[in-house]
Formats: sequence, C-alpha cells, structure tokens
Amino acid sequence: MRIVGWNIRAGGGRRAEALAGQLERWRADVVALSEFRGTLPSAGLAQALAEMGLPHQLHTADPTALALNRLLLASRWPLRRLHRTDAPSESGRWLLAAVDGPAPFAVGALHVPNRVTGRKWPFLDAVLEVARRWRGGPALMIGDTNSGRPGIDEEVVGFNAREGGWVEALETAGWRDAFRHLSPRQRVYTWYSPNGGNGFRIDQAFVNPALLPRLVDARYEWGRRRPGRSPTIALSDHAALLVDLGEERGHRPLTRAGVSPIVTSRAAPVAKVRVGAPLRGGPS
Repeated sequence: MRIVGWNIRAGGGRRAEALAGQLERWRADVVALSEFRGTLPSAGLAQALAEMGLPHQLHTADPTALALNRLLLASRWPLRRLHRTDAPSESGRWLLAAVDGPAPFAVGALHVPNRVTGRKWPFLDAVLEVARRWRGGPALMIGDTNSGRPGIDEEVVGFNAREGGWVEALETAGWRDAFRHLSPRQRVYTWYSPNGGNGFRIDQAFVNPALLPRLVDARYEWGRRRPGRSPTIALSDHAALLVDLGEERGHRPLTRAGVSPIVTSRAAPVAKVRVGAPLRGGPS
C-alpha cells in the first residue's frame, strides 16, 4: 500500500493535469494533498484521481473562498472522517479520516501555518495533543509541517528549538518520523527557499507504534515532466513523500471503543465533478 503526501502549490493551476499524471505513475493508493483549493484546476485534479481509482475523497476546500489553500484526501477505499475535540482549530488545514481498506488505519493530512501568521505554535501544540491522546489503532499523520530538526533537516540555520522540540516530542509520544526512522542520517530537502535557494525538509509523515511494524519504505521524489534525478519545481516547489506499508496478518478494523476524543461519521460519496468544474458543496 502506498500513501503519497504532496504540497501541490497553489491548487495546481495549469499543472493540474501533469500533477495527476505524476500521481498515477507513483501508483498511489491514498493521496494527501496540501494547497488543494476549491478552484477549477483542483476540481479537475480531484476528478482525475477518481478516474484513476481513487474515488473516495474528502476535502476541506471552502466554497466561499475558493483560492484558500486547503487539503484533499483521496483513497482507493472508503474514508470515514474522524472528529476530535483536541484537533487543531483550523479545520481547513487538518483532515483526519479512517481508511477502510484491507488493513484499516487512520490518516491525518495536515498543513501547518508558517511562523509569520502567529498561528503556528497553537497548531503544533494541538497536533501533539492528538498524538499523545491517540487510542484509535494504526495511524499516521502526513503533510507540510513547515518544521524540522535543526541541523540535519536544514541546509542553513532556519528551524528553532521549538520546532525541533515538537518533532522530538512526537517521537517521545511514539510517533516516528517515517523517513528519519529508516534513514537516520541522510540529508534530504523537500523545499528550497526562492531567495537563497537553501534546502529544508519540511514535509514529513509520522507513524504511530501500531502502524510502525508495517512501514516498508519512505522516500522523497520530485514531480517531473521528463526523466531526471535532481530537484525540480516543474510541477511543485515541494518534493512528494511516498510511504509504503506492508500488509498485516490478523488485522482488526479500527475500533471506536474507549476513544473518548473521537466522534466518527460516515462520509457521503463525493459527487462526480467534471474536469474544470468547481467543487460542489461545503467542506467534507
């Protein structure tokens, strides 16, 4: 099973068709997109994902503010949105769902605000609280965190002690950085500053103890229009994170028992949208 997390940059724009083609080449089973929007290109991308076998979709796009950066989850299997009282208050940048696949698990898509907004620290604190209180079985959180460990995740000084401490606190709570768990010392950057051209690894997946035994691979790849190996912003200014999970024998469905912070609801099927048609309805 492959999960792909990717910041697609400003809703995809004219790159939407190429983004869909790249996601199809990666053979994703679950996709978590940051900077998804309620715009025509994003709607076309969602439709393309449905047509390539990922018809179960949830999004946080705002029909009254189509150009705001939001999230999309698309899956080969049914999704059930999970609501938590301790989740980040910015619902447009947080989307948690159960994936009812062959070996069920929960996935939390997130896009952490940057420092200048003044909203970053409350968001990180809420995500950490979710991790500490989680009792819902196998799970991972994936997305653009605008955070990393000082030193190893930056080409020049950029992260501070609070950001690094947040990553360490997640690990203390049992949620391992999937890439760093498998590649403890490898330096990889997923975004380069447009001014200085300095690299930072700000896109991660955090896997909880119940899912960690299934972690097979976690790697970064840049979206491309043509073959190559070097970083490229042809499709996005972020590299995508590909997380591969193995199957688990004797799995059980995610339980709702004893998980007081969670209320689950069955998501209605996403309506078919024409390529280039606006997304209908409110946030899923």
